[in-house]
Amino acid sequence: MVSRGVFYVVTAILFVTGILLMAYQHVTFEIPFLPGEQRTVWQVEAKVEFEPQGSAPATVDLVIPDEQPGFFQLSQTTASIGYGSTYIQKDHISYVEWTKRNPVGLQTLYYRGEFLQDANATRSAMIVPAIPEVVITEPYATAIGEITSKARERSSNPFSFTVQVISELERQSEIRTLLLQQYSRAELIVNILHYAKIPARIVHVLDLEDGRRNRTLTQRIAVFEGTHYEIFDPLSGASGIKENQLIWNSNGGSLLDVQGGRNARLSFSIIRTSVPVAQAGVLKVMTEKAQGNDVVSLSIEALPLEEQSLFKGILLLPIGVLIVVFLRIIIGIKTSGTFMPVLIAMAFLQTSLLVGLIGFVSIVCIGLIVRSWLSHLNLLLVARISAVIIVVIAIIGSISLITYKIGLTEGIKVTFFPMIILSWTIERMSILWEEEGYKEVLKQGGGSLFVAVCAFIAMDSAVIQHLTFNFLGLQLVILAIVLILGNYTGFRLSELKRFKPLVDQINGTLNGDEQEHEYVRLKRELGELKANPRAFDQENTAPRSSDTTKDTASASATDTASSTADGKAPAQPQQHKAQK
Repeated sequence: MVSRGVFYVVTAILFVTGILLMAYQHVTFEIPFLPGEQRTVWQVEAKVEFEPQGSAPATVDLVIPDEQPGFFQLSQTTASIGYGSTYIQKDHISYVEWTKRNPVGLQTLYYRGEFLQDANATRSAMIVPAIPEVVITEPYATAIGEITSKARERSSNPFSFTVQVISELERQSEIRTLLLQQYSRAELIVNILHYAKIPARIVHVLDLEDGRRNRTLTQRIAVFEGTHYEIFDPLSGASGIKENQLIWNSNGGSLLDVQGGRNARLSFSIIRTSVPVAQAGVLKVMTEKAQGNDVVSLSIEALPLEEQSLFKGILLLPIGVLIVVFLRIIIGIKTSGTFMPVLIAMAFLQTSLLVGLIGFVSIVCIGLIVRSWLSHLNLLLVARISAVIIVVIAIIGSISLITYKIGLTEGIKVTFFPMIILSWTIERMSILWEEEGYKEVLKQGGGSLFVAVCAFIAMDSAVIQHLTFNFLGLQLVILAIVLILGNYTGFRLSELKRFKPLVDQINGTLNGDEQEHEYVRLKRELGELKANPRAFDQENTAPRSSDTTKDTASASATDTASSTADGKAPAQPQQHKAQK
């Protein structure tokens, strides 16, 4: 068994090491402890996947963002094993080009760019496109001419004309159906604008959302009046671009060209980081490395963005674990399963608290009903659990489908719940119901939900997310705290009510003969025991000298009285002679 001294030393080392690591990152890279006045940096990673076509050389051209309002590009890098990469421009369009002579197997290429969200950035690399000659065959030409004439009557400039074109397409469903058989919606609107001699082009926009993976680009339409332009949504006709939308290709052109390959696929991973206004932590690391200084970076920002998005959620798990340990050991709240509430809290982060609570309660209640029916079939444990898992999947699928059909798209997010954990929870609650009754089920189920909500509130905090993502030393601090809590052997707070009569007895006087309160006596004896731990053992086991004398005298008097009563002289001690 490890001594208490070693335990406290190890715990102190973990705690101090974690604090020092956090201080190192704060001082060296100027990462703030609190997410105060900061600026947002979006890290966007484009992943290109394709299969080589025979033994032909591969050349891959990917459009990359140019200068645009609202963003300032900090850096751009590529990651591609065995490929040569270069940045080129063709017809005012920026590309990154990868080349390789003999690619074999599935190929994966990465391009990463860091974009600082800057309201002072106003310059744009977008140029006015030339209006091509539009050749449209019948009956599409007549339909486009009708849409154009009606939109021109209700508009005064190219921008209002674009809005009226989109509105006319919505009003005239027959013409819209006819034209969409020939063109996509964005292509159709651009052709109508070209038909009306208005400069326009299709641009691709990336919606920037923190922690997203496998995202794709959406089409928008840039309409020009002179050098001024506005961007429109081809579906709704809404003008303008949102704050968190990045124009990926602003001057048209093919988004991805792959020569010597097939089945090409392009996806994006996005992550948002908060940096101080004075200096970004990421820029500090890059500057130090560029100067040749040996700087140790204790950040997960060195990983690909897809893995960073994954770790951003994983690093929140110790916070939930700490909440569970505190509430179970110190408070004494009962839960169904040890760390099931943490997984439920992680699901709440993906959905929302209200939707998550409704979804969890609905799934568990329906699952308990089905599980009660399965108990009458006398199935084996493995088969019963398997049946519960299938039922839980069916319940989640049904809830998602029903809520989507009635227009509640939030219900689709119940798919984030851990299905295996839910199945085991239903199984344990069902057995508990049969053995202890429904009250114990409500107690443990309610305790699990309470702990999950507490963990969700902690993990959903912007301060906690900032600390866990930027300071890996915090994990050692949490580990030390968990070890300290695990060493607690006192009463839980929920048990104090049960011991209240004993406390009242200790605080009072037991009878009138005592001159001091019970708690004073216990405190005094505890002090004596700490001063001399073996004092009470000696007092209870070793006979006192006065008591021994009294016992001997008492025994002699008893023997004399017994001999006198029998008419005999007291017995004398016999003398033993030594034999030769």
